[in-house]
Amino acid sequence: MRTYLEFEKPIAEIEAKIADLKNLDGGHGVNVAEEIGKLQSKADALLAETYGKLSRWQKTQVARHASRPHFSDYVRSLVEDFTPLAGDRSFGEDQAIIGGPARFRGRSIMLIGHEKGADTASRVKHNFGMASPEGYRKAIRLMDMAERFGLPVVTLVDTPGAYPGKGAEERGQAEAIATCTDKCLSLGAPLVAVIVGEGGSGGAVALAAANKVLMLEHSVYSVISPEGCASILWKDAAGKGESKAAEAAEAMKISADDLLGLGVIDAVIPEPVGGAHRDVGATVERLGDAVEAAIHELEHMSPDQLRAHRRAKFLAIGRAGLG
Repeated sequence: MRTYLEFEKPIAEIEAKIADLKNLDGGHGVNVAEEIGKLQSKADALLAETYGKLSRWQKTQVARHASRPHFSDYVRSLVEDFTPLAGDRSFGEDQAIIGGPARFRGRSIMLIGHEKGADTASRVKHNFGMASPEGYRKAIRLMDMAERFGLPVVTLVDTPGAYPGKGAEERGQAEAIATCTDKCLSLGAPLVAVIVGEGGSGGAVALAAANKVLMLEHSVYSVISPEGCASILWKDAAGKGESKAAEAAEAMKISADDLLGLGVIDAVIPEPVGGAHRDVGATVERLGDAVEAAIHELEHMSPDQLRAHRRAKFLAIGRAGLG
């Protein structure tokens, strides 16, 4: 059963009517096929219109959609022979970050990403995509392995942020994030990052300090969630009909188009009309094409050239539009 967001209610009403008509047997003097066609055209037009003018807060809701494809969906459809590797060789295993070698369109890669989970049990198992220090240290171990074997690294970022729990802090969360970010920047192998849902704060940056940073059209990437920003600035995360969180989202410029203009990311991957959750197959194909093109652009660079490319890219952030 399809899940609709608040701003999608008019679309939901039309699609509910279509579903009802499909259950009719064609009696009652109604030309069911003709009526369904009219309603479907109306629904398609409304869907395109709605998604063509989403606010930044609405994009945040789409990025968090329960049916949006997660890391496990990309593993099933994007790569072959994925072999997940566990543990940080220091403390333990973290299921919020999953990674391992895989075959991607004829080449071997190291695939690493956040996994949020798709239902209650899996969300608890993966801690809603909020990684602990073990997850980031595992990512470092996998990047070291990729560098040793000359494998391009592809990361899929989808996290509200790193886990802020007491145990994570005691085990060195800040150090783990900083070291993982440093590993990304110093890696002697091609590194391509894709923000596929939420890119929340340092928990996202730790896997996204890449040569090429791509974003799905309706994903978001920010230093803090809109609710967190609203809570700090106005002591109100969503107490006024979400208006303050929406205001924060607008002010922070968290959308893919915003970040492309600011030079934070390199490209926006278009999503199917209605968002990635409406057509997972098309989303995976488009993401795969973008990743393949990025790897092709980087694979002939030497380790020193890759490091210099990354350094120049991140030093240029914040200078966009300054002439």
